[in-house]
Amino acid sequence: MSHQVPEDGSLLPLMEEFYTIQGEGYHTGKAAYFIRLGGCDVGCHWCDVKESWDASLHPLTHTDTIVHNAKQHPAQTVVITGGEPLLYNLDSLTLKLKDQGIQTFIETSGAYPLSGHWDWICLSPKKFKSPLPEVSAAAGELKVIIFNKSDFLWAEEHASRVNPACKLYLQPEWSKAAEVTPLIIDYVKDNPKWNISLQTHKYLNIP
Repeated sequence: MSHQVPEDGSLLPLMEEFYTIQGEGYHTGKAAYFIRLGGCDVGCHWCDVKESWDASLHPLTHTDTIVHNAKQHPAQTVVITGGEPLLYNLDSLTLKLKDQGIQTFIETSGAYPLSGHWDWICLSPKKFKSPLPEVSAAAGELKVIIFNKSDFLWAEEHASRVNPACKLYLQPEWSKAAEVTPLIIDYVKDNPKWNISLQTHKYLNIP
């Protein structure tokens, strides 16, 4: 990554920002403004935004600009995603959003130290880089992508590391949905602490 992102997080590599409906997890169906930051070295082969991996492709954007853009939409909820957003110090951005009365949600692999001030933390762990214990402990939601049968055991390992109030979700990987969704249904019926998350935005054909 050739970008020199300031340590105070005043400039961030902004890949895209868009207003849509949250498609998956606990907040499915809610209107939200998505801020996607560039940069990720976790490298999931099934990632549907591989163009986010190289932070240098995305312009360094001032947090004031990002907050101004978020304010233009009716929903006072922002989802910060990536890439891996915790590569950066998110204290400045989230404080400015909260100063404007905007709720702050994050979607993260948890592989980097937690920064920022959050109303909701969605932890979606990846096999290539384990979440840090501090992120697992802070998560409001654990969302595990199921790609094959062995992922259920892996999901249980992560469920044992989050706090007892954390919501637990199993989500079929989109390209394997026909194959793994029946397995997830049976698993959730047998293990009702889990819920099913679907990528409803893909069914709705929205971003």
